[in-house]
Amino acid sequence: MTSKQRAYLKSLGANLTSVFHVGKASLTPELTNAISEAFHNNELVKIAVLKNCMDDPREIAQMVAERTHSEVVQVIGKKFVLYKPDKDHPRIVLP
Repeated sequence: MTSKQRAYLKSLGANLTSVFHVGKASLTPELTNAISEAFHNNELVKIAVLKNCMDDPREIAQMVAERTHSEVVQVIGKKFVLYKPDKDHPRIVLP
């Protein structure tokens, strides 16, 4: 992914609300499956890490990206945005 494409996805991700919240139990298989299913409807997903989660948000973002075969667009504070293009019908056209 180029820097222009990442910047474009960051601008789209700024307007999103967090769909999932990672809590005290950290990253569970159920949460990973739910995030993976969310990519069927959306190509961009924003996830928030709650204060009671002791893990680093960057590490969580990287683990989720690996498990869902997506890419980390950005990590800001306790929130991160993931991108996974739809292979059949992409809705986001990258520049």
